[in-house]
Amino acid sequence: MTERTLIVLKPDCLQRGLAGEILARFERVGLKLVAAKIMAPDKAFYYHHYENIGKMVSRRGQKAFDFTLEMMQRGPVMAILLEGVEAVEVTRKLVGTTEPKQALPGTIRGDFAHISFAHADGQSKGVPNLIHASGSSEEAVEEIAHWFSPEEIYEYTAVHETHTR
Repeated sequence: MTERTLIVLKPDCLQRGLAGEILARFERVGLKLVAAKIMAPDKAFYYHHYENIGKMVSRRGQKAFDFTLEMMQRGPVMAILLEGVEAVEVTRKLVGTTEPKQALPGTIRGDFAHISFAHADGQSKGVPNLIHASGSSEEAVEEIAHWFSPEEIYEYTAVHETHTR
């Protein structure tokens, strides 16, 4: 099933100059880029994303939530909308687990990050894990509507789509 998913390249990703390399991984597996923009959302925008949609407080606690909101405001982010067959699941597999220490080699977090939740908590900071990816198809629909207007999303046929129909 073709679907869309959101990824957000976080401030630590942009600051380290990894955006192109990470985006290339999604394109190489056949996911299509249908929207992208660099932005610096405010705290209210992130609150809606991480709590109203993602329910982070109930999953990780208030302290982790506060650290994440602070960390996300340290610089701009790049919001990207990808489209493809089972895009949410494929993207989650490429990204790796949320805690970089547990992410397998070959995943984005496994290759470019290593911090544990315990270390970040001990330092009273968020986990620099480079990227956000929608956790489910339902979450993706809500996140996409939050990050992109319909006018910012493009429809087109990629070369690989003409050969797989």
